[in-house]
Formats: sequence, C-alpha cells, structure tokens
Amino acid sequence: MLTMHDRASKGPADPYGVADPQPPDDFLVRRLAHETRERARNAPAPTSTSAGARSDLLEALRDAVAGLEPSLVAASHDLAAHPEVAFEEHRSAASLADLVESHGVEVVRGAHGLDTALRAETGDPTGPTVAVLSEYDALPGIGHGCGHNVIATAGLGAFLALAAVGDRLPGRVVWLGTPAEEGGGGKELMAREGALEGVDAALMVHPFTYDIAEPVFLGRRQLRATFTGITSHASAQPFMGRNALDAVNLMYTGVGLHRQQMPPTDRVHGIVTSGGERPNVVPEHAEMLFYLRSEYPESLSVLSGRLADIAHGAALMTGCGVELSWDEAPPYLPVRGNGPLATAWTGRYAERGRTVLAPDVVPRMFAGSTDFGNLSYRVPGVHAMVAITDQDTSLHTREFAEAAVAPEADRVVLDAAYALAAVTADYLSDADLRAAVAADFEAAGGAVDVPTYFDGR
Repeated sequence: MLTMHDRASKGPADPYGVADPQPPDDFLVRRLAHETRERARNAPAPTSTSAGARSDLLEALRDAVAGLEPSLVAASHDLAAHPEVAFEEHRSAASLADLVESHGVEVVRGAHGLDTALRAETGDPTGPTVAVLSEYDALPGIGHGCGHNVIATAGLGAFLALAAVGDRLPGRVVWLGTPAEEGGGGKELMAREGALEGVDAALMVHPFTYDIAEPVFLGRRQLRATFTGITSHASAQPFMGRNALDAVNLMYTGVGLHRQQMPPTDRVHGIVTSGGERPNVVPEHAEMLFYLRSEYPESLSVLSGRLADIAHGAALMTGCGVELSWDEAPPYLPVRGNGPLATAWTGRYAERGRTVLAPDVVPRMFAGSTDFGNLSYRVPGVHAMVAITDQDTSLHTREFAEAAVAPEADRVVLDAAYALAAVTADYLSDADLRAAVAADFEAAGGAVDVPTYFDGR
C-alpha cells in the first residue's frame, strides 16, 4: 500500500522522454579539422636562420633525453594515476622533486611562497638565463584531462638533460614547478615572489591535438556578482520583497543578449552559485560567477566594463543591491608570442619528426586561457602546443586524460623534452638569437606591470 509520500514522489510519467541530454552535433569540429588540414598543406612552417647551439652540445642533449626515457614515462604515468587539484599537489611535487634530487641536483621545495612550487638551477649563473616550466595540477573529477602530467615531465626531462651538460652551458637554466594553473594563477603568484628575477626567457609545452608554436590563448578574468534583496513571503506579500534571484536572472539574460554585439575574440560563461533557500521565501541573496575571456588585454578591459554595466542594470531593474568582486584568483593575460623563439622551437621539434603548423592554420576559436600569459608579458616566452591525440578529442575530458598516458603521449614527453632543452641551449649559445628575441618582445610592447594592469579597468 502506497503512503501519501510515495504517491507524491512518483509523479506523472515524462511524456517527452528527455531525461538524457542530446549529444551535440560534431559537424563544425569535423569541418574545422578538414579546413585545418587543407591550410596546413599550403602553409609551411618558418625555419630558423640562427646559428644556435653547437652540434656536440645538441648531441649530448639527445643522448641525455634518451637515457631519461624510463624515468620520465614512469613519472608521467605516476602523476596521471595520482591526480591532485590546484594547490594540493603535495604528492606530485614531492615525486618530481625526488626525481630531480636523484640526479644530484638540489631542489627548493615550497618555492616562491607556494607549498607545492619547486625550483632548481643548473649551468653558469653569470650568463643569460632561461626558465623551463612544469605544471602538474589536475582537474576535479576528471584527473589529468588537460595533460599536465605531460607538461610536467617534458619540462622536467628538458631540465635534467640540461643539468647533465650543465658545466658546458654558457648560461643558467631555472626549472620551475608551477602549481595551480587551472584557475589558481600559480605562475602569477610565483612571479610576484621573484620567480622570474634574472630570467631572460621562459619556455614550456602543453599537450593538444595539433603541433603549434604560437597558439592563441585568451586572457581571462573572474567576476563574482552578489545581489542583495529583501526577504518576504512569496505568496502572502511578494510585493514587500526585492528578489535577488530575479536580478541574477536578468544579468544572465543581459549577458546572453550582449553576445550578439561581442567581437569573435571574446568569450563569457557563468554559473549561478546561490539562488535562494526555499520557493516560498523571496530570495534576499543570489550570486553568479563569470569567466570573461578575450584575445587582447585591451579588449578584455572593454568586456569587463560591459559586464559591470549589465550587473548594475540588473540591480536597478529589480531594486536590489549588487557588489562586484573581481579576480579572486589573479587574472590571466593572453599569451604573447615571440616569433624568433617560436621559429627556434619549430626547427628543434622538427628534428624529432614533428611538423609544427604555421600561425593561423588552426582556427583561433580553439582557445582557452593559461597563467603563462602573465609571464609572457614579463619576459619573452614560448608556450608550444604538442599533439598527443587526434582532433576529435577535447581537452578537459576523461578521454583526453586517457590520451595523456597513451604511447603517443609518452613519445611526446621525450620529443618535447629534447626540443625544450635544444631551444634553451640555442638561446644561451647564440647572441644573435637573444637579440632577435628581445627585439620582438620590445616591438610587442615590452614588459608590462602585470599585477596592476586591470586596476581601475
């Protein structure tokens, strides 16, 4: 016999059968992949004319990377098997530090103000300096769906290979283990604590579905909009309340309507983090969190102003108050490319049988954000993308996490480690290359005061 609760909980059958989400059509992804292949056929990647490092030094780096293969692959798989999210990468950081120390190199643990950050050095501290970066935080619930295990071990492999020839390097190499790329801004926090002091250039790689030396990465800001209304009985006296959830609804709608006027360089996405407690009480508190992205720092400032206007408009329409909180974690600037460094990377990665695509071959719409962008406005840098799987696999998915420990990803760890090490050696060895890198950086605007960039914007 059914109780009243049982009868109430059953409810009518769903006549539409839409309990499950409809899978998106992948036509556009497939079409863009086809167009990318066509453009790639007709757009040869640039080649470097720089002298670079001596052939004997490059040969020693190749041998060193080959000797590191078992430990690098094992480390990559170990990170993937024990994923840790931003600022909680204690095991990951410790295992990487242990590996460095097993090669006789001292590691600073808890470097630059972060418990899970690492720093090690090799080479001649009186010469020019290159920083090689590793990141190793994972995604909640997905693990290494962004392939940071590949990033960590490729950067580490490059550093260990360079450390093996450290007495022959005409300069210094700094290895930085950087936590919390996924939203925490670990690199920016470390930079504010001196991580780039004395550094002339910074290099790292990131797994992807294409090989690209100068990928597009958007700047990103966070906006939390907190609306305050007045509580009231939602049935007896709704006219005595001010509905904060209505303000959230209007802001979300306003952002949606603004998309028609947004340039294709911009992205906005948001969630409702709080919307009331019970339906019979007019909500006096409701909150939204937005990510704002744009391809240029200036256009990101413009987008920020539009979102602020929309929030204030929603508050006015509903009679609510609103407080805007910007950038609870440091904002990310877009990645600023460097032509000479990118060309050097293209040539060295090609030595491993890889074909790096020319700029703008891959659609610019395939763009996320990274805290490396902040470093690229302090010093010249390369944030190369390395293909570990085919174009049908999206980042931030369980499928990409599986690809990050597949045999192709293991090969990429070694190939990218060599190329990072070789470009580092090129930069340290070649004064003409260093001058070209510096000139390109200055032509793009030079160093920027990153922590204050968005003040008042």
